[in-house]
Amino acid sequence: MSKSIYSKEYRFVLTQLKNARIESGLTQKDVTRLIGKPQSYISKCESGERRLDVTELNRFAKIYKKSLLFFIK
Repeated sequence: MSKSIYSKEYRFVLTQLKNARIESGLTQKDVTRLIGKPQSYISKCESGERRLDVTELNRFAKIYKKSLLFFIK
């Protein structure tokens, strides 16, 4: 079993990021049009391949109509 490089809290952020998109009824492709980034950017953010900073997370939160508190425990 491989050990995650991310804390339990950050893994929660990633899970919530994907959940927020799904709850918003948006596909990754939909989000690419709204955020102006390639689909691979969205995928890498959701999978943890690309580490999010708070500014990026806030941008996703606005698109998904969620509070930043939605993404933290």
